[in-house]
Parts: sequence; structure tokens; C-alpha cells
Amino acid sequence: MSSVNVSVKAKNNERPESLIRRFQRALEQSGVMKELKRRKYYMSPSEKKRAKRKATEKRRRKEEKRK
Repeated sequence: MSSVNVSVKAKNNERPESLIRRFQRALEQSGVMKELKRRKYYMSPSEKKRAKRKATEKRRRKEEKRK
């Protein structure tokens, strides 16, 4: 996993809630949380293949549904 430092600087008179919201958005956009959730548990290579195949099938069905 490549090291990604996400930082957000507080603007003048910015409320802590909005600063946290901006930080969470920056985390989401950088993909850190997605990577963390993906790595939470070990997946064997066969499980990875199965999950990839399932995601591909789901994406394909979704595309067919749109048409």
C-alpha cells in the first residue's frame, strides 16, 4: 500500500464540524478508507478471483439494465 498523507488546513473561523467533514471527504477521495476496508481481512487468491468475477458480473448486469 502506498503511503498517502491526507491533510486539511483549517480556514479562518472554520467550525470544527466542517473541518472534520472536509477531512472525511478528502479521505474518501484519496481511497484510503476503501483500501482499509479491503485489507481488513485476508483474502486468499481464489477468494479474490471469485470476488472480482462477482463484481464484474454485477457491473455487466447493471449496464444491461440501463439499456
